[in-house]
Amino acid sequence: MPGAIAQGSKQTHLSQGTVVCSDADMTLPPANVPLDTCRLRLERTALRRVPGEAFRLLGRLEQLWMPYNALSELSALMLRGLRSLRELRLPGNRLANFPWAALTDTPQLRLLDLQANRLSAVPPEAVRFLGNLTFLDLSSNQLLRLPQELLLAWAALKAEPFLPSHRARLVLGLHDNPWVCDCQLYDLARLLVDCAPTLIFIEARMRCASPRNLAGVAFSQLELQKCQGPELRPGVASIRSPLGSTVFLRCGATGVPRPEMSWRRANGRPLNGTVHEEFSGDGTSWTLLGLPEVTHSDSGDYICQAQNFLGASETLISLLVTEPQTSTEDVGSLGALWARRPKGSQAAAAAYNNKLVARHVSHLAEPTILATTAGPGVRKELPLQHLHLSVPGEPWEAHAGPQPVRALKVVGDTYHSASLVWKVPQTANATALNVLYAVFGQRNMRRMMVGPGKTSITIEGLAPKTKYIACVCARGLLPRREECVIFSTDEVVDAEDTQRLINVVVISVAAIVALPPTLLVCCGALRRRCRKCRSARPTEATGAYVNLERLGHSDDGSEELSRNSLSEADRLLSARSSLDSQAFGTGAGRRFNEYFC
Repeated sequence: MPGAIAQGSKQTHLSQGTVVCSDADMTLPPANVPLDTCRLRLERTALRRVPGEAFRLLGRLEQLWMPYNALSELSALMLRGLRSLRELRLPGNRLANFPWAALTDTPQLRLLDLQANRLSAVPPEAVRFLGNLTFLDLSSNQLLRLPQELLLAWAALKAEPFLPSHRARLVLGLHDNPWVCDCQLYDLARLLVDCAPTLIFIEARMRCASPRNLAGVAFSQLELQKCQGPELRPGVASIRSPLGSTVFLRCGATGVPRPEMSWRRANGRPLNGTVHEEFSGDGTSWTLLGLPEVTHSDSGDYICQAQNFLGASETLISLLVTEPQTSTEDVGSLGALWARRPKGSQAAAAAYNNKLVARHVSHLAEPTILATTAGPGVRKELPLQHLHLSVPGEPWEAHAGPQPVRALKVVGDTYHSASLVWKVPQTANATALNVLYAVFGQRNMRRMMVGPGKTSITIEGLAPKTKYIACVCARGLLPRREECVIFSTDEVVDAEDTQRLINVVVISVAAIVALPPTLLVCCGALRRRCRKCRSARPTEATGAYVNLERLGHSDDGSEELSRNSLSEADRLLSARSSLDSQAFGTGAGRRFNEYFC
């Protein structure tokens, strides 16, 4: 062994074909190793790398052990020529990567030991080179996850039938790694649930290292979800919005792990808005794109993307910014509208018709602005318009179909305003409404429009102490009788004042009625107290022994009740202690046995 001796190595060549090298100063594999060597052990040396084809001439080598060296780099050609190699042991080194493709040069390899290295990942393509292994030890490394392809291959191996005469198909060592317990570990956790003779773990009690809330938790206690690619929730595909309004584009998606949501424009222009994210209890991720004061340049297609490590999914939402609708045209006469109503609806309330005919047309003030609540803390101004009521004698008829407005009533506010409230059935919750009102008897009515879902509105600019008629009906349809109400601005406020007056009167009457009996009771109690004080006797003994019932001895020695026996209530009220009775209960040489309560 001249080459090895020249390096100062301590080398032993045994007759059984085993070579062992353990020189602490060895930095390269020894040269001139006998060609008939079957087992080569290079352990506890200073080896840092293995050059390519270092063992090419050792065609009979079956075991190559290089444990506890300083190896940090392996050539992809290091196993070239080792066609008979069955065991490769490299524990206790500093390997951050392993040349998995080099295993193609070792078709007979059955054992691969990479324990206690610095491997942080196993590439997916490694599964192609591990099919012949019956022992694989990756324990005590820095593995966070394993590729899905490798886990699926092991799951298929576990499901294979096992013959009792055969050994275990594969022994795995995966413990003591800083596993990240998420959905990517789902299949590995399931492999550990049930034991199978075809797949055995060296140590099955593996634990999580992250996330922090799962640190130290055993795999057997995990409830992981299977990874799923992002799936978008169906939503609105196109939106029309008036110029200057605020638009919100909403997009939702599910996936495991939770997908990352993003927005972009199809034309590549930058977004003119802000993005907010929300998460619902069912695991859906929502992203909200807010576009304030939209302009025509904001029209176009917006792409919502949901992405996780399994892939990405996209949906497109179109936005069209239109000119605001100005309702300045004269709606015209209700008579013209009624002329187009269905002929089958002429069985309306005829008795109500005479009340809704125009008596005169007076000058109306300039249209005012009607304030209505459009949402919490938001007030929206709606322009009022003129609407002519029917001509005299024209009937007020109902329309066929469902009634969108029910239980219309007036809730007063001031002399110059009134609030209308109504109920809308669930089926008509998306119906836009018109509010018509005018001074009762006038033909010209004013109109305002109410959005779907609104159930109240306040009419301002009314004249005090004036009778009005107001109707709430579906947009484009004539109002029914039950969709109208007649009210007076003075009745509302007077009703409120009357209620306040009633409250004051009730409180005053209650005070007047309750005061005399209270005074009488107090005076009576005070009078009885004074009488009691005046009627008190000078000595306590005199007052204390009035009308006491006594049981004494008769002349013949028998006991008898005194003649002045009292009622039970008097005896109870006149009770004294036995000590007082001994001091007072003797007289004329005769002692009475007195019993006090």
